[in-house]
Amino acid sequence: MEIVSLLLGFVIIFNIALGISIVFLERKDPTSSWAWLMVLLFIPVAGFLLYLIFGKPISKGRIFTWDKKSRMGIKTMVQAQLRSLENREFVINQELEPYKDLIYLHLRNDDAIYTENNDVEIFTDGVKKFDALIQDMQKATDHIHMQYYIMRSDELGQRLAEVLIKKANEGVDVRVLYDDMGSRSLKRKYIKRMKNAGVMVEAFFPSRFIVNFKINYRNHRKLTIIDGKVGYIGGFNVGDEYLGKNIKFGYWRDTHLRVLGDAVQSMQTRFILDWNQASHEDIHYEDRYYNTSPMGDVGMQIVSSGPDSEWEQIKNGYIKMILAAKKYIYIQTPYFIPDESIRDALRIAVLSGVVVKIMIPNKPDHPFVYWATLSSAGDLLNAGAEIFIYQNGFLHSKSIVIDGKISSVGTANIDVRSFRLNFEVNAFVYDSGIAERLVQSFEEDIMLSTQMTKKLYKQRSIGIRFKESLSRLISPVL
Repeated sequence: MEIVSLLLGFVIIFNIALGISIVFLERKDPTSSWAWLMVLLFIPVAGFLLYLIFGKPISKGRIFTWDKKSRMGIKTMVQAQLRSLENREFVINQELEPYKDLIYLHLRNDDAIYTENNDVEIFTDGVKKFDALIQDMQKATDHIHMQYYIMRSDELGQRLAEVLIKKANEGVDVRVLYDDMGSRSLKRKYIKRMKNAGVMVEAFFPSRFIVNFKINYRNHRKLTIIDGKVGYIGGFNVGDEYLGKNIKFGYWRDTHLRVLGDAVQSMQTRFILDWNQASHEDIHYEDRYYNTSPMGDVGMQIVSSGPDSEWEQIKNGYIKMILAAKKYIYIQTPYFIPDESIRDALRIAVLSGVVVKIMIPNKPDHPFVYWATLSSAGDLLNAGAEIFIYQNGFLHSKSIVIDGKISSVGTANIDVRSFRLNFEVNAFVYDSGIAERLVQSFEEDIMLSTQMTKKLYKQRSIGIRFKESLSRLISPVL
């Protein structure tokens, strides 16, 4: 009995010490702190292990080597654009004049250079996106840089591998970066085959021990850059389900951009920073990686965020966009678990007469996240937002459109994980043509959706209400 009492006392003291660390030393968001304190209270020993794996904050030290940005001239360009905006010398299309402060925010917050000579193609279908990507890869003469959160060694994965191996055999530098957690089902045989053919393959935050203590911090970015000229950014990962071949999910509705122009340089820099961290290689920022030419008139900023950042750059951009809306806000996201700042911004917009339309999936790929999404959608529904449930398969698109003028497409969901835990990248697009095309796609999706009404939401069963309440309680740690 004495041993049991001693062990119990040790667990209590240890829990208290860890609780003090969470509250006073790590300075987490209060909701996240309360969630972890409850975990420690109800499951003391297992809760500690869960905290080590999922809750311990990542070091905000030098994960990525940013010092070379000075050599590349990025800092100089950022400062020049900031001064131009401050001195009211910044020239922009007249209809985009109200959004100069958003450009300024991303310059200050993320060193996100604004470019306006881009051509952008939108993909909402996985088959078309990957057909276009493979065609571009087949034309590569110098390098292919590919980064995905999820890569599978299924039919689509093998199809991509064939092209990557062929290009490597032709002397093209091929680099592939995948997230270790997201691509945990990727077969070693698949990786070995590519490496043996000369393809450079690396995992982001790979497991070093039996337990990966960085498993909660995932590189959710999806980028491909070809010859420094063509860039892809958006929501599609590599797997047969993204082509609509998974029976459970059916058709996969996502949004991805193909970009030509100087914005590709920012995408390239993001890849190189991630690659150098994962591979411990030191890719030099050579001219051949920045071989862009003016191709259009679309304005863009490529914005990154992650747990290593002091600011939540993409979330701040979303809030700024929402508060700038005068007519409407269209949002598509598979996971809608906004924190109070996003929820308040959307609620203020609705109460100010702005039409807010939010589209979410009709089925879960992660159950707790799905029930928390329904709960959050119900809150905005009660405030006056219009909520649509996509019925034609699975909705994975991460996009927001404001007044048919500006938009954002990328990898960030509207949830705590994307804002604080994952490494994300989004394209903020300043162009009415692109915004209108995204609006058109949204309205076409409405025809394939059902609208959630207050009456229907109130009729949900006790079981669903319980799942929503439980999921909402733990949403800060999802």
